[in-house]
Amino acid sequence: MNDKHLTITELTEKIRNCLEGSFSFVMAEGELSNCKLASSGHLYFSLKDSGAKIDAVMFKNRLRSLSFEPKDGQLLRVRGSLSVYAPRGSYSIVCEEMEIAGSGEILAMLEKRKQNFAAEGLFDTERKKPLPRFPSVIGVVSSPTGAAVRDILNILERRTNGIKVIILPAPVQGDDAAPLIAARIRQANFWQLVDVLIVGRGGGSLEDLLAFSSDEVVRAVAESDIPVVSAVGHEIDWALCDFAADLRAPTPSAAAELVSEHLSTAMEAVNSLADTFVTVMNTRMERARLLLKPFDPADMEHRFRSILQPRLVRMDDTKEELVMAISDKTAELHSRIKLASAVMEAGSPLAAMERGFSVVTDSDGKIIRNAASVKTGDRLTIKPMKGELYAIAE
Repeated sequence: MNDKHLTITELTEKIRNCLEGSFSFVMAEGELSNCKLASSGHLYFSLKDSGAKIDAVMFKNRLRSLSFEPKDGQLLRVRGSLSVYAPRGSYSIVCEEMEIAGSGEILAMLEKRKQNFAAEGLFDTERKKPLPRFPSVIGVVSSPTGAAVRDILNILERRTNGIKVIILPAPVQGDDAAPLIAARIRQANFWQLVDVLIVGRGGGSLEDLLAFSSDEVVRAVAESDIPVVSAVGHEIDWALCDFAADLRAPTPSAAAELVSEHLSTAMEAVNSLADTFVTVMNTRMERARLLLKPFDPADMEHRFRSILQPRLVRMDDTKEELVMAISDKTAELHSRIKLASAVMEAGSPLAAMERGFSVVTDSDGKIIRNAASVKTGDRLTIKPMKGELYAIAE
């Protein structure tokens, strides 16, 4: 063995010089996948065909000249140079130019499949079912070890304490994914395991998400009697089961929020009303305490006396005034009665007879008022104050 050896850096440098020197200009055609726009403004992606894949990058200053928006599944033609990134020991195409070469095999296949499903009515709005307002059991069809399931469980635990979650495990990519996902959806419906289903996974390339655009999964979602929320990938990702589901969520976390929205809102409203009730009651009780504070037992009698004493004095004064008024009125009426009695007595015949007057009547008992009405020989009766006298007129 040759004793002379190279460091990894030296070896990588030789490889870089060889590749970059031999491929200072390349033109390649392939299908775009794993397209990601970094915060720096650079576009990182992969180009692939049926047999191989190569990483590529297009820097921000070159992106400005593009007349289209790069998307996964597009068939692109790029021009640039080959570059080796020493820290990772990887190589990629640094693209200077990019143009669309075709619509892409995957996108073309998905578009055709989408049109067929739509023609069958699997995406019709009339098929959509509303989500239950207060689900008690939520089912999740996804990989049990994936980040999507952890996100869903964290959201539901934080928002809706007490809701049961059933994980229906299934692979989310690969040849076995589609039939197992469809089988889990049908099993949940057959046994009526849950009130609502979340079907999805975390983000990935267009190829990674193909299972959720398969014929088996789309039909299982469309035929489900249990409302289904599709939560495939990130917000920019999509799958055909999104169109067949009763509701599409941009992410698995958003799906958890959507299925628990009504219960969470109701709990927030109840908690808010409870806080308001406690605040109002505390305020009223504090106001009552402030109002009652001056009225301690030792001071109550004095305060009642200070309130009642003026009224009692006023009542006594009024009573005295009333008694005096009644007495005066009684004396006045007594005087008037005495005066009336005197007047009546003065006009009474008996009073005149007391003074010596008498009443003279004829034989028929009629009072003689005129002497001319008496004839000689008439019998007369004279009635003084006491007794009677009989006489014959001459």
